[in-house]
Amino acid sequence: MATKPPTGDPVQDAPQVTPPKHAAAGLPAIGHTLRIAQEQMGLARTARTLLKVNQKDGFDCPGCAWPEGDKRHTAEFCENGAKAVAEEATLRRVTPAFFAAHPLADLATRSGYWLGQQGRITEPMYLPEGADRYEAVSWEKAFAIIAEELTALGSPDEALFYTSGRTSNEAAFLFQLFAREFGTNNLPDCSNMCHESSGSALTETIGIGKGSVSLEDLHQADLIIVAGQNPGTNHPRMLSALEKAKTAGAKIISVNPLPEAGMERFKNPQTPLGMLRGTALNDLFLQIRIGGDQALFRLLNKLVIETEGATDEAFIREHTHGYEDLAAAAKEADWDETLTATGLTRPEIERALAMILASKRTIVCWAMGLTQHKHAVATIREVVNLLLLRGNIGRPGAGVCPVRGHSNVQGDRTMGIFERPAPAFLDALDKEFGITSPRGHGYDVVRSIQAMRDGKAKVLFAMGGNFVGATPDTEVTEAAIRRTSLTVHVSTKLNRSHAVTGRRALILPTLGRTDKDVQASGRQFVTVEDSMGMVHASRGNLAPASPHLLSEPAIVARMARAVLGSASATPWEDFERDYGAVRDRIARVVPGFEDFNARAARPEGFRLPHAPRDERRFPTRTGKANFTAAPVEYPQVPPGRLLLQTLRSHDQYNTTIYGLDDRYRGITGGRRVVMVNPADAAELGLADGSYTDLVSEWKDGVERRAPGFRVVHYPTARGCAAAYYPETNVLVPLDSTADTSNTPASKSVVVRFEPA
Repeated sequence: MATKPPTGDPVQDAPQVTPPKHAAAGLPAIGHTLRIAQEQMGLARTARTLLKVNQKDGFDCPGCAWPEGDKRHTAEFCENGAKAVAEEATLRRVTPAFFAAHPLADLATRSGYWLGQQGRITEPMYLPEGADRYEAVSWEKAFAIIAEELTALGSPDEALFYTSGRTSNEAAFLFQLFAREFGTNNLPDCSNMCHESSGSALTETIGIGKGSVSLEDLHQADLIIVAGQNPGTNHPRMLSALEKAKTAGAKIISVNPLPEAGMERFKNPQTPLGMLRGTALNDLFLQIRIGGDQALFRLLNKLVIETEGATDEAFIREHTHGYEDLAAAAKEADWDETLTATGLTRPEIERALAMILASKRTIVCWAMGLTQHKHAVATIREVVNLLLLRGNIGRPGAGVCPVRGHSNVQGDRTMGIFERPAPAFLDALDKEFGITSPRGHGYDVVRSIQAMRDGKAKVLFAMGGNFVGATPDTEVTEAAIRRTSLTVHVSTKLNRSHAVTGRRALILPTLGRTDKDVQASGRQFVTVEDSMGMVHASRGNLAPASPHLLSEPAIVARMARAVLGSASATPWEDFERDYGAVRDRIARVVPGFEDFNARAARPEGFRLPHAPRDERRFPTRTGKANFTAAPVEYPQVPPGRLLLQTLRSHDQYNTTIYGLDDRYRGITGGRRVVMVNPADAAELGLADGSYTDLVSEWKDGVERRAPGFRVVHYPTARGCAAAYYPETNVLVPLDSTADTSNTPASKSVVVRFEPA
């Protein structure tokens, strides 16, 4: 039977700490999954819902973007995917009575965990100017308020239209169409904060900002390098693919500042033997210092170049540009500097080199551990250099694999959610709809916050997500948002962003992935694109949480009609009535989506074209794959300071907090912890179990403080520390971003420790 939400906020700074685990999944994962699901949904609803997750006739998991193979298990979900589904399919409800009982000042004191546990929002809610709490509002009045604010702006560029990676292809396409017909390219999205660095690096080097591999490639690889990523918590179904690769003979190198249980041993809950014994995944663990990855890959590239017969000369000659520049830069790579930057030993690097040289088919996977540094783009370019040197792009079992976090974040970008759209995309959009899209670049996330701070942006409309919880420099961001005239959030559940508002605010409740979507033409489905470029349908199977919910496409269509009025020739009402009409338009605008409706109806979906993978054709400025040779960088940390990375706990997905435990790291019952290597802790006088304030240091001299963190002695890399976000987002300076991509540098924050 489902349980009621917590009434009080649990204490989060007094956790119990035990030694970290050395295996992931297994029986504990099954037990935890069932407990969470039962608490939120009850037994019957749990069975009816979980058996449809990631099935060909079911709905796409609202969690991560890891792909499914053609053959599906009956239980085609992981522990964290089940948590995501349970949170959305919960029987708990947030009604107008809840908002009447909880003024804004009360909501602002609550943790993200408490807010999310209250349940699904059932009706549109409005916070009038000067009011102390939200009140129910009709959909008509809500859209009228949005129209009033948007049409009163001095310029369309004073509006911001943010997108979360949960948004479907159909909703994302309509959202960007509305924004551009309104007159702005201000389309920041969650990619700006995560894989923007990947897209920037890959677009320059291979000509397309997406990964080049499929699940089948992973299964065929000789060597898989997993860098700056924790699959056991963030992409648990990836462990099954790594296990299958290991069974076929692949070797695996993990490059990460923290040891992670999932990379040590995976106890596959799909098989009895897997649950009992599991599979050891790591063949080599390189416990690198935070931010040392570029130096590591540069030295590896030097050693590959210097090894007789190690480079694929025919591939380099026919398909690449810039080899001589890379070779000259790599020649300068220094062993001593690399060992300082990485914290590794020479034998460790030499062993990695031997594994690379023994592999004919190599894949490199990465996530935020590579993308959220000042030199993130240069680091990923260096990864690409390694693959190009040995011809490992456009070859089965080889390639680049940026592992995306949210379930359709890649699809949203494909649909045109981008503040710097390609001219060819805008030309196709304008031709199809008879509009004139703006050509000037819009604001990304960081620049959006700066614009709100500086009074240049006055309306924030967020299609899903938790903008406040996901962004850096919390105090600056919240102050900036409070300067706006209107904030609008399309949401399924409460989060911190609903408590930090403009002068007026709206919450527009929407259907989730698990909900049936019935419009005037009948039952609808939406589509998503996974991390490997597969597009497939998603169909919810549950009755909506409330009769007052609208789907995301319906919200965009009705908003567009209210704002644009009769001046718009776009058939918004038709798009709300039948999503097939949206897909017909996508097919004529977005390359690779020809005959979209027919192909989306296939149970297995379809794969988007990828020129480097499919043809060894590289649509770059040179017409070839580009080697690059950026100067090597790594963070410099003053004496008495450590380098902090923000990360997730195991009971967390992005900013959604499912619980207060981090089971694999041995931390239960709290989140305000900082993990410090025992040797560093001894030098700094930080006793295990003591409490400290974290204070970040950056060149602007501003003090940013996260108070009251329990010290946990933990086997992190020397000189490095780790703590959970969003609690530590306050420490990340707004202007501390990656070169080129402008992604917040949340994985390399210099901190000092002061007594709590």
